[in-house]
Amino acid sequence: MFIINFFKRILSLLQNYFKSFLLIIFAIWLFSPSDNQEFTKPKYNLAKVYITGEIMMIDEIVEELREIYFDDSIKGVLLIIDSGGGAVDKSVEISDIVKKIKEKKPVVTYASGTLASGSLYSAIWSNKIIANRGSLIGSIGVLFSGFNYGKLMESLGLSHQILKMGKYKESGTAHREWTTDEKAEIEKIMKDTYNMFVNDVATARDLNISKQEVFADAHIFTARQALEVGLIDEVGTLLDAEMILEKLTASFNPIPVWEKESQMEKFMKEFSSELFSHISLYLEPRLK
Repeated sequence: MFIINFFKRILSLLQNYFKSFLLIIFAIWLFSPSDNQEFTKPKYNLAKVYITGEIMMIDEIVEELREIYFDDSIKGVLLIIDSGGGAVDKSVEISDIVKKIKEKKPVVTYASGTLASGSLYSAIWSNKIIANRGSLIGSIGVLFSGFNYGKLMESLGLSHQILKMGKYKESGTAHREWTTDEKAEIEKIMKDTYNMFVNDVATARDLNISKQEVFADAHIFTARQALEVGLIDEVGTLLDAEMILEKLTASFNPIPVWEKESQMEKFMKEFSSELFSHISLYLEPRLK
């Protein structure tokens, strides 16, 4: 019954948005470049890079930043971030690239919603960090978590078998509770990672590391509080962030031209967003 109802809903959705589907197909055909024609965007000298959601799949972001680093015609970059963080290595990767870009051209970060943990790490080397007054900032800390499904396996009559060499090879395993030594091994890694995080924040933001309990320790701040402890430079709007970057690049970039999405890209994103929101609306009661 669920399968039948599901497909009925999908068919209903297709019928209601049939004209939209025809429009998208026509738009793709209309704007697609021919074999003898290249479709290029108008040239710009100020770029925007968006970092949203969990920092895990960063290939596209890294490629964008890499292109900005090597493109001397781009005089500055605005990072627009709304993320609660993610993997340590991915956050460090973005942070280090931002640091390299800053050596060549100004970088401004705008916190549009959340700038916390790994996303804050990504932004610390920016020339300026501006935050929406309703944003949340901070959470400088490290988290390591895992499941323990040992009792579930036991209830199902299952047991785990393994051969290992090395005392700590099973550290973080999910089939049993961690031993004291394993917990200490994981904590050793977490402590070193946390110290790296705090040191980098203190260095980048010119903060007193001896007072790290004020700005670190996984504290979460409002934008105003983050300004007081030195994690951001200003509470403002996206427009403020844009104007600050324009000012920083004014000496060698007298006429700022911002990167803009093509009409085709904008249309595709808006259409996809609307379509998936309606699909989610249909499926949501089933997925709860």
